[in-house]
Amino acid sequence: MSRPSILISDPLPPHLTAELHTAFDVRECRGSDRAALLAAVRDADALVIRSATKVDREVLDHASRLRIVARAGVGLDNVDVEAATRAGVMVVNAPVSNVTSVAELTVGLILSMFRNIPAASASVRAGEWRRADFQGSELSGKSVGIVGFGRIGQLVAERLAPFGVELLTHDPYASPDFTHARGVSWLPLDDLVATADVLTLHVPLTPATRNLIGERELALAKPTLRLVNTSRGGIVDEVALARALAEDRIAGAALDVFATEPPTGSPLPHLDSVVCTPHIGAGTAEAQDRAATTVLDAVRAALAGLPVDGLANPEVLAAGTAVTV
Repeated sequence: MSRPSILISDPLPPHLTAELHTAFDVRECRGSDRAALLAAVRDADALVIRSATKVDREVLDHASRLRIVARAGVGLDNVDVEAATRAGVMVVNAPVSNVTSVAELTVGLILSMFRNIPAASASVRAGEWRRADFQGSELSGKSVGIVGFGRIGQLVAERLAPFGVELLTHDPYASPDFTHARGVSWLPLDDLVATADVLTLHVPLTPATRNLIGERELALAKPTLRLVNTSRGGIVDEVALARALAEDRIAGAALDVFATEPPTGSPLPHLDSVVCTPHIGAGTAEAQDRAATTVLDAVRAALAGLPVDGLANPEVLAAGTAVTV
């Protein structure tokens, strides 16, 4: 009897995949190469991906044996979960694998803006010594508004509390009592934007959150506002943000994500008041290992016919359509 086949289409830490070879037929392909992916997935029982592989109806139609798609990361933007459910394919991700890494990057970006760290570093590298040009501000005493008080928002609040800031949040799914018990005041979104010296975003990209921060919201902001987005591109109206920054209506922005990545054609990376990073929120060794470990455990369970924890589409089991051993 042939061994179950696992197709890995985006790189995973080798020390975590090595042991798979004893029990499974493990193959690799480059998920961004569409033709190679479609050919390789035909006899795969499990498909393990990161962000470069798009799993849509075409891929699922080519994968007659597929039991599970495992995304070693948080977002499922690149997986058609509904199509997978109709095909009887389980979908799993690693929703908490990067929460600490993203929270830490958020704090780092905030401090980078307040102390002009990227510009000061670039100046020294250029052979300059312009101390007076990089006077910053203390974070202590400022108001920090956290939009979205889920796992990452709460971790950001915990890490910023020792800086002596006023912590505020808006989250329609978190009650004022819940946030108050954690030392954070709940405000309506407009009041939060109007009050905050820092506004940091920690919500998923949905129809309700697309352009959540746009021209109207930015018009409410104080000139001292610094905006941080380490969640998803598209939550901020980037045209409105660029205009507000160019007109000095807000003080700055730090962006790890963009509506289009890379942000070719966007004016934002070229503004002196913007700190940019290339979507590195989950880019730590610890987060990558946690994500891979989580989904590989799910793959082992699925291929052994055991229950799979944390399915993104549990209805595939309720409907009785999941492919079984």
